[in-house]
Order: sequence, then structure tokens, then C-alpha cells
Amino acid sequence: MSVLVVNGGSSSLRIQLLEVNSERRLARGMVERIGAVSSIASLQIGENAAERHGVKTADHTDALRFLLNCITDAAPGDVDAIQVVGHRVVHGGEHFSDSVLIDDAVIASIRDAFDLAPLHNPANLAGILAAKHLLAAVPHVAVFDTAFHQTLPKSAFLYGIPYRLYRRHKIRRYGFHGTSHRYVSQRLYRVAQIAANASRVITCHLGNGCSMAAIRDGISVDTTMGLTPLSGLIMGTRSGDVDPSVVFYLMEKEEMGLAEIHALLNRQSGLLGLSEYESDMRIVCEQAALGDERCRDAIDVFCYRVRGTIGQYMATLNGCDAIVFTGGIGEHAASIRALICADLDELGVDLDSVRNEHQAGGERLISTDNAGVAVWVIPTDEELLIAQDAIRLAGV
Repeated sequence: MSVLVVNGGSSSLRIQLLEVNSERRLARGMVERIGAVSSIASLQIGENAAERHGVKTADHTDALRFLLNCITDAAPGDVDAIQVVGHRVVHGGEHFSDSVLIDDAVIASIRDAFDLAPLHNPANLAGILAAKHLLAAVPHVAVFDTAFHQTLPKSAFLYGIPYRLYRRHKIRRYGFHGTSHRYVSQRLYRVAQIAANASRVITCHLGNGCSMAAIRDGISVDTTMGLTPLSGLIMGTRSGDVDPSVVFYLMEKEEMGLAEIHALLNRQSGLLGLSEYESDMRIVCEQAALGDERCRDAIDVFCYRVRGTIGQYMATLNGCDAIVFTGGIGEHAASIRALICADLDELGVDLDSVRNEHQAGGERLISTDNAGVAVWVIPTDEELLIAQDAIRLAGV
């Protein structure tokens, strides 16, 4: 059963074609610099090496048409076999607590959330409209990053600002990476044989973007990202939580405008800002090992924030059965996992150093057998979850 997963960016389009029953990737592709003088496309068919192409694409429809034509040329019949299209949509506001079949009302609701995600939702909608134009005969399903966190109680999602601002503008904590948190928690229940309806789980999605979630009985009850993906943990280029007065202080001391501060907090901060030259944790770790003090500080701040949030969420959940690491850093950086889990032994966290350092990949337990809290590494697969949701909603 073939599902096309589409993720539209502001000047890019990513797709995956999956055979869901076997969980095989039939194809994956991307077009960058859409609308520029020349675009760059890459496409991988099955396990073959990815091929790059120079192409001119005026919009997302051109980009998707090019990728689908390339798939048809390489694997005739694969595009005709598509039975449903799943779309990643970053922000569903308060409209959506689950994935939905896309109709005119859903499209209108995605537009309504443009103000909440101005960099993402317009691009996501462009991908939807392109796919609906080119694949009009099949159903289309929207899967929202925010939907999983719509179960947060008011005590977790309200900010300490006048309530009228929530009523008027829906200013509140929404949370993101919901598809990842949902996927890895569901995999945990299966591989660790934990009953979802009697569980307390903390999921740590650590990559260029980072967020954590507290999940009780399979339901998200708290998460680190807020109104936007800027808040919470230290990230590759995002600051995470800062005192709001920093904005006004910078306006006064550095004579910065709001647009400059927005760019600083989103694109010049985090690991990049603390190290002053690098946002990739792999390189930050390499340079720290060579004695770079700023990179050492960046690692310490990063791990301190994650460790503190684990403690906070243990209080929120009144204990914890399992912690899951996922994302590029969470899956591959053993030293970072070790630093995060250091000094949590009184809370039941006890990593097995051999298991933690083992680089075999895949789903694996990295805590000791006698640890009070099981610690797992589970690679995320958001595209597979989107495809599974698409099949569920479309009923194919």
C-alpha cells in the first residue's frame, strides 16, 4: 500500500514514497531553491544512490511534478500505485487534536493558523495545494506537529499574561515535534512491553531543533516548546528559554530592532551562539575534546537544560518508567546522553556505559537491567507515522 508523504518548506519540497505494510522506502526526494533562477533536486529510488539534478521550478507544483516524473521514469507504476497522500503541517492551532482528511474547511483552518506559524504553515499549504492539483484522484490527509500536545491541561499551556490575550489571539503553549514524540512513545510501548494506559514516559527529541514531552498514559501532559518552536531547550541556532526582558535590554543597549532580535534568537543563538561558530553538535563535541572552552560551555548548558527538564517532568508525572532519546543528537551522541543522565542516579537513572557507547543503531535499551528508570534510544520516523495516519484516516 503506497503512501506519498509531502513536506512543503518556504523554498523547498521534500517527499517520501512508502510501502507502508512492509515499511519500505520506495523513493525519497527534495527540491531546494524553488522559485530561484535554478533549483536543485535530489532523488533516491529504493536503495540506489541519490541523484542530483539542476531544474527550474517556479513553484511547489513544478517541484512536485518534477519529482513524480523522475519516479515514474525510474520505477514505472509507483506513482500510479499511490493510494493516499499524507502532509506534514506544523501548526494546527486549537482546531486539530488529531490528523484529518483535507477538505476546504481544513484548508481554511490551516490558513487561520498562518499568524501562529508564518514561516511554516503557508509553505505547508503550498505543498498541499500542489499535491491536490497533481494527485486529485486520491485522498489527502493533514498530520499536525501540534496535535499530539492538544491534550495539555490549562495548567501547562496557559502563560502568566492577561487571559484576554489567550481569548483574543490564542496565545498559549502549543508544542511541536508531536509526530516524533508520538511515534517514539508508541514504539517504546511495543518494544519495552509497557502498557500505554499505565505509563509515565519522558521523550527527548534532540537534534538541530530540540523538545521534550511528558507523557502520562499515552497522553502528552507537558512539552518544552511553546507558542512557537523558539522556547524550551537550547537548540542548534535557537536560544530556547530566555528572560523576556532580554529583548528590551538588547533594544536599549545594542539599539537592535525587533526583526534583528528575532533573527538573533532564532538563527544566531543556541549552540551556534554559545560556541560563536558552530551549530552542529558533532563538531561542537569534537572541538570541546580538543580544548575549546566555548564549545565545552555550550555542551554543559545544553545538557543542563535537558537534565533539569527530566527532573521537572518526573515531578509532573510523579515518577517515570522510561526516558527515550531520539533525533540526530539523541540517537547518535553517546557522550551527550551520558552527560544528561549524570547525577540522576538518585532518581533511578543508571546508564550502562557499554550499552550507551554501542553504535549499532536501532532501538535499544541503554540503562542497566536494575535501573529504576529504563532509558532507551529509539530512532524517530515521522514520515512513517504520517503515512500510517494517512491510511487510517483515508480508510484505504
